[in-house]
Amino acid sequence: MYGGFWDNLRNAFRQNNNSLYKILALNIIVFFVMVVIRVVFTFSGAGNLYNTIRSFLMMPADLSSFIVQPWSILTYMFFHEGLFHILFNLLFLYWFGLLVNEYLGSRKLANLYILGGISGALLYVLMYNISPYFSDVLPSARMLGASAGVYAIVVGAATLSPNTTFHLILLGPVKIKYIAIFYVIIAFVNSAGSNAGGELAHLGGAALGYFYITQLRKGNDWGRPVQAIGQFFERLFANKPKVRVSYRRKKTYTSTEGYSTSSSQKTNPSTTSSSAPTQEEIDLILDKIAEKGYDGLSKEEKRKLFEFSKK
Repeated sequence: MYGGFWDNLRNAFRQNNNSLYKILALNIIVFFVMVVIRVVFTFSGAGNLYNTIRSFLMMPADLSSFIVQPWSILTYMFFHEGLFHILFNLLFLYWFGLLVNEYLGSRKLANLYILGGISGALLYVLMYNISPYFSDVLPSARMLGASAGVYAIVVGAATLSPNTTFHLILLGPVKIKYIAIFYVIIAFVNSAGSNAGGELAHLGGAALGYFYITQLRKGNDWGRPVQAIGQFFERLFANKPKVRVSYRRKKTYTSTEGYSTSSSQKTNPSTTSSSAPTQEEIDLILDKIAEKGYDGLSKEEKRKLFEFSKK
């Protein structure tokens, strides 16, 4: 992520190591596609078909419904219907996501968002199925929106660097730990209100954000399964380089004794350049930054990070 905002967003799926912009782009694309489908289907008299598609993307609270559409635990966190809903979610995702990306890198930011969304969905389903308060609405209750993943990013950033300051309109400079605490309290207070399901998901995402960072500092990365799946799909859809076959020309030398010898051209070892750092090496360096800070890196680790940043 080294260009401007719109340039990074436009090229989100053409660049590597920019999970923040991929998540933003997916949410925006799904939002506008569903808006077009809703308008077209409504005017054509197929509004019920839109509602069916919509329900397949949303996260159901009822376990019997979730079993037949397990994909919804992922799709719901990329689906919005209200303009202000998606606007505020993506603004917070961008502001706090930049900080997480700076400290932990692109892959761990994606881990945090996905795990936060899953954690929020699980708490939502759990509470709706065990609490008598939700028994009347359980069969029809469904949830959508990126809020749980965004809360994981917000609380994760505040846990990672609590004293980082954001300048807010009317309030001035505020440390992000206070912003995170305020939003968690609001979610808890509203968890028995009209948007109880959404607020419970917020709390689930916030809890995941806190524990993910604290465990990461202890050397436990809960996001490794998510990262492994992501790398599998990256390799699956990556452009495979064309195979290039080259031959070494043999040179024949005639000696003064009257016989000939042949030898292949060899590369001078002194001209061989150092190998480029791998993604695994960069991930280990980013883990070390999260634990000890940038100044804790060795000269060689700083060089590798700099080389990787130029890709």
